[in-house]
Amino acid sequence: MSTTIAKTLDLKGLSCPLPIVKTAQAIKGLQSGEVLEALATDPGSVPDFIAWCRSTGNELVEQTTDDGVFRFVIRKR
Repeated sequence: MSTTIAKTLDLKGLSCPLPIVKTAQAIKGLQSGEVLEALATDPGSVPDFIAWCRSTGNELVEQTTDDGVFRFVIRKR
């Protein structure tokens, strides 16, 4: 099953809390069920995104790391 990305955010180089703040702003513009991809380089973003998804009810579909870039795929609730 492939996931269609509705929006991609390039958050590389930003430090906490900016990746979460910008993701929260961007996801407001999506419809329920749409998927957002966020790319970050701050290692602190890993626990931040997990906690944020849990607290907002959005689904963290996928989380991967490639060469220092953390990729989060989030489905809007």
